[in-house]
Amino acid sequence: MSLAPPPGLDPEQLRGLLDRERPGLVRGPLRGRLIEGGRSNLTYAVTDGTSRWVVRRPPLGHVLATAHDMRREHRVISALRDTPVPVPAALLLCEDETVLGAPFYVMEHVDGTPYRTADQLAALGPARTRGAVLNLLDTLVDLHAVDPDAVGLGDFGRPDGFLDRQLRRWGKQLAASRGRDLAGIDELHASLGRSLPASPYATVVHGDYRLDNALIGEDDTLRAVLDWEMSTLGDPLTDLGLLVMYSTPLDLPGPPVSTTAAAPGHPSPGELVERYAVRSGRDTSAIAWYTAFARFKLAVILEGIHYRYTLGRTVGAGFDRIGELVPVFIEHGLTTLQEG
Repeated sequence: MSLAPPPGLDPEQLRGLLDRERPGLVRGPLRGRLIEGGRSNLTYAVTDGTSRWVVRRPPLGHVLATAHDMRREHRVISALRDTPVPVPAALLLCEDETVLGAPFYVMEHVDGTPYRTADQLAALGPARTRGAVLNLLDTLVDLHAVDPDAVGLGDFGRPDGFLDRQLRRWGKQLAASRGRDLAGIDELHASLGRSLPASPYATVVHGDYRLDNALIGEDDTLRAVLDWEMSTLGDPLTDLGLLVMYSTPLDLPGPPVSTTAAAPGHPSPGELVERYAVRSGRDTSAIAWYTAFARFKLAVILEGIHYRYTLGRTVGAGFDRIGELVPVFIEHGLTTLQEG
C-alpha cells in the first residue's frame, strides 16, 4: 500500500509540471516526504526512485506578505550559483498556484547534514565541530564579498535606510501575528529604534544565517547554504549578529530551535566576531545592537509560528513548545542592549 503524500505536496501534479517544463528529468512516479526541522517555509524531499530533488513552498496558512517569497529564493540561489558561496542548483520556479496550492520551486538535492543540536555536533568531536563553524563563518565573509551587480542582484533590495525599514517591517510582522500579550517586546522594539548604528556598505545578506541552514558533507566541507527566504541587499552585520545569537548557548531543556552552540569545540561569539572583522575588514564594534536585533526578529518569527500553531495551520512536530520561547528571546534582547 502506497503512503499518502504529505500535506501541501501533490506528486502527480508535480510530475505533470516537470514533464512539461523539464522533459526527461523524471523517470517514474514521484513520491515525497516532508523534511522535518523547518519552522517557516515547507521543504520536501522528492524522488522518482532514481534521482532526488527538493521542493520549497510556503506554509499552508497565514502567509505574511513578503515572508514566503518563492521567486526571491529562486532568484538568489540562481544568482549565487557561480560564486564561492555553495548553493543548490535551481531547476524550476512555478508561480501557478493550481499545481500545489501555492508558488514553489524545485532545486537539486545536495547530500549533507544540517546540524541543529549540540548532541548532533558532539558526534563530530571538538576539532571537526570547530572546523564546521569556522567554515560557516568564512562562507559568510564570502557571501558579503559578492558584488551584487556582477551576479545580477543589483536591484535585489533597497539598502538605504535598511535598518530602520527592517525594524518597521518586523514590527508589522509582529502585529500581524499577535494573539497574546508579550511583556517587553514593545520596549525592545523601541530601544532598537533609538540606537540604530550606521550601516556599512550594503551586500547580499542571507537573513537567517546559521549552522542548521547549511549542509555539511561527510568530508566536513560546507556543501550548500539553504533557506534564502529572507535574503536581500542590506547591512551585512545583521547576518553576523544572528550568527552570534545562535553561537550563544541556550539554557533551556531541548528547545525546538538551533542549539548547536553548546557543542564541545564550538567557537565563542567573540572569536567569530573577531575572525569576521579581520577577514572582512568591517567594523564590528556595534555587534551588541545587531545581536539584540536578531533576538527581536527571532521572537517575532517564533510568535508567528506559534500563532499558526494555535490556528491548527502547521505541519510537522515540535510546534507545541514554540510559544514559550518567545519571552526568552525578548528578555535576552533587552539584556544584550543594556549590557552593550
